[in-house]
Amino acid sequence: MSIVINNVSKSFGSFQALQDIDLEIQTGELVALLGPSGSGKTSLLRIIAGLEYADEGSIYFGSDEITDISTKDRKVGFVFQHYALFRHMNVFDNIAYGLKVRPKSTRPGKKVIEKKVNELLQLVKLEELAKRYPAQLSGGQKQRVALARALAVEPKVLLLDEPFGALDAKVRKDLRRWLRNLHDEFNITSIFVTHDQEEALDVADRIVVMNDGRVEQIGSPEEVYEHPKNPFVYDFLGNVNLFHGRLENGKLSQGKAQFAVPGVQHEQDQKAVGYVRPHDITITKEESGQDSIKATITHIHVVGPIVHIELKRIDNDEFLEAEITKELYRTLGLQTNNNVYVKPSQLKVFFPDDYSI
Repeated sequence: MSIVINNVSKSFGSFQALQDIDLEIQTGELVALLGPSGSGKTSLLRIIAGLEYADEGSIYFGSDEITDISTKDRKVGFVFQHYALFRHMNVFDNIAYGLKVRPKSTRPGKKVIEKKVNELLQLVKLEELAKRYPAQLSGGQKQRVALARALAVEPKVLLLDEPFGALDAKVRKDLRRWLRNLHDEFNITSIFVTHDQEEALDVADRIVVMNDGRVEQIGSPEEVYEHPKNPFVYDFLGNVNLFHGRLENGKLSQGKAQFAVPGVQHEQDQKAVGYVRPHDITITKEESGQDSIKATITHIHVVGPIVHIELKRIDNDEFLEAEITKELYRTLGLQTNNNVYVKPSQLKVFFPDDYSI
C-alpha cells in the first residue's frame, strides 16, 4: 500500500506543527521520520493514522483518499512507545483483542483467531509466554507483543511511534534487527518515528529528516548522511567539526590555513563554513603543509576498535573531535597533552544563505 501526502499543514493554537508537507512512500517501504523533539514527526504520524486531522492538505492510501476517514476505517496498525498493553489480559488475549472486537459480520471464528495468534506468537518468538501478563514481561517482550497485536488485524500500513525509545541500548539494537527482518517477511508499508539517528540509519529504507514542522531532506540512509542538503541535516546526523573561513580559489581559508574543498560549485570568494566528520580528521606528529593545524590532545576515549580524541586548536582555542583506529593510535603513541597536527578532509561547505533553509 503506497502513501501519498500532499501539502499537509497542522496547527495547535498558535503553534505551527506541520507546514506544507509533501511525501510519497512506496508500497513495502520502511520509512523513518527523524528529527528533534517538536519537529512535527509524531504529529505527521498521528495524522496518517487518523488520530489527528490536518488543517490543510490530503492523504492517499494507494488511489483512495483517506483524509477525512476515521481511524478504524483506515486499517492501520499503530504501535506506541509505551506499549499500551491491557494489564488485565495475558499475552494471547492482548494479541487477539483487535480480532475479537470486530463487528460480528467480519469477526473471525474462535479457531481462526487462535490459529492467527499462535502464528504471531511464533513469529515474535513468544510462544512460551502466551499465558503471562504484561507485568511479567521485560520491556523488549512487551514491545514484541504490541507489534504482534498491531499485525494481527492485517493492517494496510504499520505505524510506530518511537517503538524502542523506552528500552535500553542492547535491547533496542536486538529489536531493530528483529523489526527489519519482520518487515522484510511481511512486506508491509511501515513508517516509524524516532529521534535516534543511529536507529534510523540502521533500519530505514529511506529517511525523512524533519525540523520545525518542515521536511529538510528525504533520501536513503547513505544519501542523507553522506550528502546532507543543509547545515541542519549535517549537524543532526552525527558529530561534526566546524571550520569558519572564506572560500577562495577552491579552498577554504582560515587564517594561515587553507583546506581543499572537493566538488565545490558555488560562487567564489565569500564567507563559508566547512563541515567535517570526526572520522575525516587525520592526526600526525609532524606538520605537513598549509592544511595542517596544530592542536593539543585534551581527552582520549577508547571504545572497541575506535579511539575518540578531543583536541584544542592552538591558533584559536576551538575544540575538534577525531576518530582514528586503535592501530594508528598505538603507532603514534598518543597521550593527553601531546601537541599534534590535524588535517581535515572531505569538507562539505555551506554558505550564509544555507542557514536560512
